[in-house]
Amino acid sequence: MQPATAKWYDRRDSVFVEFCVEDSKDVKVHFDTSKFDFSCFNGTDNIKHQNTVDLFGEIDPKGSRHRRTDRSVLCCLRKAEAGKSWPRLTKDKTKCNWLSVDFNNWKDWEDDSDEDLSSFDKFSEMMNSMGGDDLPDLDAADEEHDSADSDDEKMPDLE
Repeated sequence: MQPATAKWYDRRDSVFVEFCVEDSKDVKVHFDTSKFDFSCFNGTDNIKHQNTVDLFGEIDPKGSRHRRTDRSVLCCLRKAEAGKSWPRLTKDKTKCNWLSVDFNNWKDWEDDSDEDLSSFDKFSEMMNSMGGDDLPDLDAADEEHDSADSDDEKMPDLE
């Protein structure tokens, strides 16, 4: 058993953590007010990954969600206190060798106006509007969407 490699970034109302595990199986995510647990098996090597994260701030466990793709598991942690910046993901200042900042998605939102944020936080709103902790795979959702003739928006790639 080993920790999964992860990247994280902060938003006004949520914190996102992406566990980089390809072809994950038996994904389990448990959200608590001040921490969350993640575990899964890597589909290629059948290695068990497990991470327990004591969080910098508090989250709303009922408002937090996760989504599995073939390449990773993305967790959206709904902040208990929206608008408060998290300088780090973990409670302790100790550096975790499995965790890094996702600079591709990082945005210094504290200095921005609400108008600038409205388009940038759409992804956060979309993740928060998803129902349930155990969501279907993207492939299954895409097949259902493709088979139905609707004008609904497709889920953006999480890469």
